Amino acid sequence: MRRVTVMFRFCAPWPTRARIGVMSEPAFQVPTIDIGCFVSGGPAHERRDVARAVDAACRTVGFMQIVGHGIPAAVTGGLAAAMDAFFALDLETKKSYRTPPQINRGYSPPKSESLSLSLGVESANRMNDFFEAFNVGAARSDYPGVELPADDYAENVWPTVPMADGADFRTAVEAHFREARRVAVTMTDIFELALGLEPGFYAAHAGHSIDVLRMNNYALPPGRVELDGELIGMGEHTDFGIVTVLWADQVKGLQVLGRDGAWHDVMPADDALLINLGDVTGRWTNEQWMSTLHRVKPPIVMSERGGTIERRRSAAFFHDGDIDALISTMPWSVDAQHPDRFPTPITVGDHIRAKLGGSRAGAKNDEAGTEKERVLASRG
Repeated sequence: MRRVTVMFRFCAPWPTRARIGVMSEPAFQVPTIDIGCFVSGGPAHERRDVARAVDAACRTVGFMQIVGHGIPAAVTGGLAAAMDAFFALDLETKKSYRTPPQINRGYSPPKSESLSLSLGVESANRMNDFFEAFNVGAARSDYPGVELPADDYAENVWPTVPMADGADFRTAVEAHFREARRVAVTMTDIFELALGLEPGFYAAHAGHSIDVLRMNNYALPPGRVELDGELIGMGEHTDFGIVTVLWADQVKGLQVLGRDGAWHDVMPADDALLINLGDVTGRWTNEQWMSTLHRVKPPIVMSERGGTIERRRSAAFFHDGDIDALISTMPWSVDAQHPDRFPTPITVGDHIRAKLGGSRAGAKNDEAGTEKERVLASRG
């Protein structure tokens, strides 16, 4: 049985390294797109150029890097400091902030989830993802006057976390949550222009959106650990909703499945956020825009003494849409060359519950279709 010796390496937020993610072959590329003209109200021709670039990325890769997003460095630095402070707590303290699987809030310890099960794909060990996470999200109290289910819009669990310089964990996390939500809404404005939709289409489906910020830490506890299968930071999966806004360290680990059936390493460019599409967008567009499979493989450097894992952090903001929004393919996306892959409409809530039932509760999702086929094909 393989042993892995773990080493923590703390990285400052937004370190300066390579400008572009590592790519396995010239045919695969995650483009970098400046969306500043949408953030600052630039001229129409610049916005059209950005929309065309986003459309091309969504059709070919499903991932992109954005700069010009307008999130202040102080906000990102505050988030990173808050994550460092929380994940530095002892495991039993962190476990006191766990919630039941159906409530997507609070702490998830290592090996308590399996993202591949959200697609109905079994791993060697059913719950084998080695990441730990802390989740916060939009609660019922954020949408006064709207009757919403308590489990899907649960109130947040806020830990008491000692931080340097008198900073406050909740304040730092909420500041990034607001900024990431703004960026997500900006991306949907770009989507409307790129797809030729009437302005307000996305707002009509996201008036009480299920928005979640998941803060991830990819590092095992200090010492040596026995592995009963392959080391998986986060299993193969697609995101569930409309769009994901991801902040991450510039450390290898994130891999995206290309059209060639191979996994490709991707790291954020300097000062960039990673953007990818979720299943809701894939359904709307009949998969002409791609909800791309991705995973995290912690980089291991082997030596005579064993392996060392470089610490990696990320924070994914999921903009998922209203729980009662009915998702069906857009008429323009269905023709003789593109038969309807999703003939049965589904609500955002039903779709997300099935996916979370797999990843958090270990209940294999038997409703997954083309995404599951792509995972199995990539495994040979």
